[in-house]
Amino acid sequence: MTNRFKDFGSGGENRTEPLSFKLHGEEFECYPNLQGKVLLDLAVNSSEDGGVAAAKTVTEFFVHALKPESYDRFNKLIEDPETIVNVETLAEITGWLVEEYSGRPTKEPSGS
Repeated sequence: MTNRFKDFGSGGENRTEPLSFKLHGEEFECYPNLQGKVLLDLAVNSSEDGGVAAAKTVTEFFVHALKPESYDRFNKLIEDPETIVNVETLAEITGWLVEEYSGRPTKEPSGS
């Protein structure tokens, strides 16, 4: 009898290069790697009807992506009534981070 088995090794590439972004003059450090489940949750909840699940998932995404000190500063920034960060900018940051974590662009490149 043949045993069906596959070893998936370490589970994926473990990047070491720093990952960060700047918003309103502040730089925020992200983890260089992210669990695949976080990206899957983002994809599933973004496609469901009703924006509540998608909004909650994006908020949770930043908890997982940003290092704790950066997350604390980022969260204060996006809740500050004097410093506006609109939903389009949050979506753009999320999209860029998803590209970086997945190694694939989220949009087709535009023709020149």
